[in-house]
Amino acid sequence: MGGWVAVAGLGPGAEGLVTPEVTAALDQATDVVGYIPYVARIAPRAGLTLHASDNRVELDRAQHALDLAAAGARVVIVSSGDPGVFAMASALFEALEVRRDRQDTDIRILPGITAMLAAAARAGAPLGHDFCAINLSDNLKPFAEVERRLRHAAQGGFAMAFYNPRSASRPHQFVEVLRILREECEPGRLVLFARAVSTPDETLTCVTLAEAEAEMADMRTVVIVGNQATRRVGRWVYTPRSVSA
Repeated sequence: MGGWVAVAGLGPGAEGLVTPEVTAALDQATDVVGYIPYVARIAPRAGLTLHASDNRVELDRAQHALDLAAAGARVVIVSSGDPGVFAMASALFEALEVRRDRQDTDIRILPGITAMLAAAARAGAPLGHDFCAINLSDNLKPFAEVERRLRHAAQGGFAMAFYNPRSASRPHQFVEVLRILREECEPGRLVLFARAVSTPDETLTCVTLAEAEAEMADMRTVVIVGNQATRRVGRWVYTPRSVSA
């Protein structure tokens, strides 16, 4: 039987949010490849080899998966959330582009529930109209590009979901993000800090842009900034689907 590679999204954290399709692929797998904390979510079993690696070796990880599949292995590359959102699906195709000898590999991309959608559902419907997602990390792009996209998104009236907002190595960057938002948006704009959604550590905090502080975010937090129409109704936050001219 030929090998294959599936890139699977494990969702935001809760086991109940892992799709049946992903569970079935993991049951069939001979090898699981991924970032250390994601591989740790997979229960060991006979006949399954776990290959955990560090966070900044995405292309090496993808190459390894392709080589395993070429040798007949059934490989699942695990990502958190959805594998196509700032995750391993893109890295796999980037590796495949330079590996002409592997371009006939049986590849499947298995969607998952990404963090911004899980966070939005917990809060209500803050992404109910046009929105964008921006990865605030400058590991793979310069921070000047983050700033450019952020300003255009704010000027365009989008709700915004931010991934990787604030790490220990770059705490100053989210301070700059808030400064830019305050230049482009009104002070009453609603900002949701959703940390570790669907896990026992989950917290949701909704404040105005004027009240937002950089320390409210870390790397386990998704930040959702509403558009100018986003509002509260009871304990919920939502963005209307209609737009006034």
